[in-house]
Amino acid sequence: MSFKCGIVGLPNVGKSTLFNALTNSSKAQAANFPFCTIDPNIGIVPVPDERLENLAKISNSKKIINTTISFVDIAGLVKGASKGEGLGNKFLSHIREVDAVIHMIRCFDSDDIQNVNPDVNPVRDLEIIETEMMLADLESIQKRLEKNNKKNIEDEQLKILELTLNSINKNEDLSNLKGLFDKKQLKQSGLLSLKPKIFICNVDEKSIQNGNAYTRDFVNKFDQENTLIISADIENQINELDINERKNYMEMIGIKKTGLDLLIQKGYKILELDTYFTSGPEETRAWTIQKNCTAPKAAGVIHTDFEKGFIRAETVSYEDFINNNGWVNSKTNGKMRLEGKDYIVKDGDVLNFRFNT
Repeated sequence: MSFKCGIVGLPNVGKSTLFNALTNSSKAQAANFPFCTIDPNIGIVPVPDERLENLAKISNSKKIINTTISFVDIAGLVKGASKGEGLGNKFLSHIREVDAVIHMIRCFDSDDIQNVNPDVNPVRDLEIIETEMMLADLESIQKRLEKNNKKNIEDEQLKILELTLNSINKNEDLSNLKGLFDKKQLKQSGLLSLKPKIFICNVDEKSIQNGNAYTRDFVNKFDQENTLIISADIENQINELDINERKNYMEMIGIKKTGLDLLIQKGYKILELDTYFTSGPEETRAWTIQKNCTAPKAAGVIHTDFEKGFIRAETVSYEDFINNNGWVNSKTNGKMRLEGKDYIVKDGDVLNFRFNT
């Protein structure tokens, strides 16, 4: 499974610049006027994981295949989008399709880059976006709860819609609902306000290490845990360098990880994802699964037949696989286990599935 993150924000906050940096491409046109992006740009990016190289060396694999993440650069939102202002209707329909929302917030001053608002105020900017998403949800819920439509809604979905409507009307924190329902059910509701969120404060070069007054205001108001401080412009510059130059440049400006690495880490955390591996002479490959995924479900990520005919999973932890130099020694030294249908796959497990065809 690959997961999809939508990059959203007001016009000219750096969404397309970040998208270009993350995907190491120039797919997204970055220009200094609103609504430069109309149709969403989609970039599929391999997830960096140094464990793959180590496993492939031991297995003498011909190929290495990373798992992937998709980034979607969505048109800039303006106040009134829920009523169709700007490119509002298109914007909102594109957000419904993503697994997580990356809120891009302007936290830099610039005379060269036009601001749709009279000043830089990241708290206000996020509240504009969140309000528009909430208003769109409100309209959607009210339509779905009309008498003619209501009878076609499953009980669990009906509860989600009614509780969300009640919370929006009372101006209550919607995050409380996430503890009441299964993530799959919340995703099925299609409600924008319930999607997992990552906040990116887009700063200038001198603010990368310690942030600035804008980022401090933002963090004081919103969630520190899900906030990243990144310079989209600097990320683009990093991508233009070769590996050695990149390392030196990052050391010089005081950053240890690229924005892509930070975003993937945060994305895996908020979406509660893990990675397992398959490794042999043909290929070493990473697979993305939900946390607490059972072995048959993990097998089903490779192919549905693997899940249907699942018998056992030959299982070695990543550390044991490396320390014992592969499958054969792991088995000889008692580090390989045969796990059944109830086994919960752990991050870093190296698996080989036995199944009936």
